[in-house]
Amino acid sequence: MLVNVKFFKKILSLSFFLLITTSLLANEKNQIVAQLNSLNSLEFTFDQSINEKTEKGSCLLEFPGKLKCNYFDDKKKELVINNKRLAITQKIYNKTYHYPISKSPFLNILYKDKLLEIVQSGVLESSDQIIKLVYFGDNEITVFFDKTNLDLKGWKIKDQYNNNINFSLKIVAKNDVFKKGTFKVPEIN
Repeated sequence: MLVNVKFFKKILSLSFFLLITTSLLANEKNQIVAQLNSLNSLEFTFDQSINEKTEKGSCLLEFPGKLKCNYFDDKKKELVINNKRLAITQKIYNKTYHYPISKSPFLNILYKDKLLEIVQSGVLESSDQIIKLVYFGDNEITVFFDKTNLDLKGWKIKDQYNNNINFSLKIVAKNDVFKKGTFKVPEIN
């Protein structure tokens, strides 16, 4: 009978630990959801790695679906997304290229409802400094949040061309209002 009591205590302790852990993880998700719901826009700097090539720059993001990034490179590249349209301009050559983005997993970050779905449905892993959410939808997406202030820290995706994209960011400002025309997609030249 003593063996049964010890076994019961172990099961009860393990159950209690799992319940507390699950509750804490759910609470972190709820806090991230609340933080995202309060966001209308972000300004941030970034480091982006695509298949071992690293680029740096700064971006303005406005929900839903608007992004403008200026790259700190020799071509003075500018990327503009306005809903379903994407244009990349190489200012040094005065050339603009348009790309379809309808199947890109990048759209999941630009639309708050998609980002919220990733947070709510993703598998949460937490460390001392980072909260990592792994989402298995059409494409695997991993989104990172700062453990202390729950700010978005970046994401890791595989694009439609099978490129591994690691994007880390540092938020400069939240909920700024941008000038009209900031996210105007350049014409084809």
